[in-house]
Amino acid sequence: MQRVAVIVQDGAEPFGLGSLVEVWGEPYHPDDDNPVFDFRVCTPRPGRVSGRGGYDLLVENGLEATLDADLVCVSPKYDFRTHDESVLQAVQAASERGAVIYAHCAAAFELGAAGLLDGRECTTHWRYTDLLAATYPEAKVKPDVLYCHDGNVLTGAGSAAGIDASLHLMREKFGARVAATAARRIVVPPHRDGGQAQFIARPVPDCEAETLGPLLEWILHNLNADLDVESLARRSLMSPRTFARRFRAETGATPHAWVTKHRVQRAEELLEQTDRSIEWIAAEVGFGNAATLRHHFTRVRGVSPQQYRRTFCA
Repeated sequence: MQRVAVIVQDGAEPFGLGSLVEVWGEPYHPDDDNPVFDFRVCTPRPGRVSGRGGYDLLVENGLEATLDADLVCVSPKYDFRTHDESVLQAVQAASERGAVIYAHCAAAFELGAAGLLDGRECTTHWRYTDLLAATYPEAKVKPDVLYCHDGNVLTGAGSAAGIDASLHLMREKFGARVAATAARRIVVPPHRDGGQAQFIARPVPDCEAETLGPLLEWILHNLNADLDVESLARRSLMSPRTFARRFRAETGATPHAWVTKHRVQRAEELLEQTDRSIEWIAAEVGFGNAATLRHHFTRVRGVSPQQYRRTFCA
């Protein structure tokens, strides 16, 4: 993946466009060796593109910029219920030749109008998921996730979830190290799983000491420890039931799912950056043995640890 085209239209939503520029439009910097992309912003009618909030864009590229793009992103616009036929044709043609198509936030409605969501899992901002499902009944709308990646189509929820979706795609194409380097530059967490809830019902704690932040930090530095609910509850001075309820409220995931996700993430890093055996990595990240690591890794990443290493090992 080398060429990235972002389609903007009148009513361009600034954060949506900005999140795409942050991940895919960064120029070379000597502090890292991340890939630099041939990044283009384009529009159906080159020239002035209006935005809401007192700003305009001057866009020189027309939709021909999508013709050879490996990734075509559709940036959201405020009037997401109307569609430009030339944009629909551009994303259809790009999809047919195998490009990855990514719609951020309400731009998912563009993909629905183009027929690209039929039979696919997809999402959008939680305010609009019911409307998306009603408008495109053939789409498999998931209302409470950060992003969905189905085949060559990626859809993300609102605002910050656009960065999560882009980092997920970068991780898929270039590996954990590249995605983590990009995340560090943007100053965001390197990986939020797509199945995580769009918003978390986090209660106001009785006092600062009752939050789970210190425990989560400890877990990340002790992934090879015994991290079942009972052990973590004892460490937090809670009953298992209270701990499990608070954990889900604060993180949006069960303790098992959260720990497993971070064990797999750490395994990715070790597979990329070391030549240690699969058995050693399994023990280091807390899976205990290679068979358990293979099971969870393949379920999460879709490939075996060995295949992942062959693809991304430096």
